[in-house]
Amino acid sequence: MTAAHRFQNSARYWRTPLLPGADLVTAEYHDHEFAPHWHDAYTIPVIVAGAEGYRYRGAYHVAEAGTVPIINPGELHTGSKAIEAGWRYRVIYAPVDFIHDLANEVTGKLQALPWFEPGVIRDPDLARRLARAHRLLEAGGDPLAAEAAMLDAVSMLLVRYSQTQGSPARLAIDDTRVALMKERLTGDLVEPVALADVARAAGLSPFHAARLFTQTTGLPPHAWRNQVRLQRALAPLRAGVSVTDVAAASGFTDQSHFTRHFRRMFGVPPGRWQGV
Repeated sequence: MTAAHRFQNSARYWRTPLLPGADLVTAEYHDHEFAPHWHDAYTIPVIVAGAEGYRYRGAYHVAEAGTVPIINPGELHTGSKAIEAGWRYRVIYAPVDFIHDLANEVTGKLQALPWFEPGVIRDPDLARRLARAHRLLEAGGDPLAAEAAMLDAVSMLLVRYSQTQGSPARLAIDDTRVALMKERLTGDLVEPVALADVARAAGLSPFHAARLFTQTTGLPPHAWRNQVRLQRALAPLRAGVSVTDVAAASGFTDQSHFTRHFRRMFGVPPGRWQGV
């Protein structure tokens, strides 16, 4: 890789109310070196490009693009480039209590504090889900989708790689609670809805609400809500209402957002569908 393709030394630290107490980082480094240090939280990075080298628990590891070099809380580690270009990554510093509580919910039983074996996790599916959740949390445009994606990714990390006891607990069918969640999701399609709001309507935790809803309907709450929005947009489109007005009235952030989802569901953009 040529000098023109080297990463810069830049980092953005930020927070989100969807994951209280967590710090999140979007960063890239070329020649920065982290001295030995530790965090109170679980360090959950996804290498987006390049490669990072780090020392952890007596060994040197190289984490390339598409990997998750997780670090347990309180554990000394370093960090520096493993290739000349450097590396780019997204990191969630997840609070210990959040990870512990989620492990208890995932398995349906009280767990010891989750522990991850030292080393680089090479799991493209997990890396993709973690990166997507991080992007959605950073964008802040759809809290329902962002929180669901984050819980999905972190619970997958726990199930596949932490030292927890037991498989994910199977949820009993509960049509009443699913109906309550649907009512909350469709009460006002323009209003932003957080997963916590949907869960509260059903008397469940956000993790269990998302799992029950997806298990029952086949779609996560945000995707199901978008399907309802699209179906309800058809009548005003047939009546000749402009695509821009229909997009706004249906709860989409803008016309391009509406068009993208409409095309994905119906195969044509709304303007072309309207003219049929």
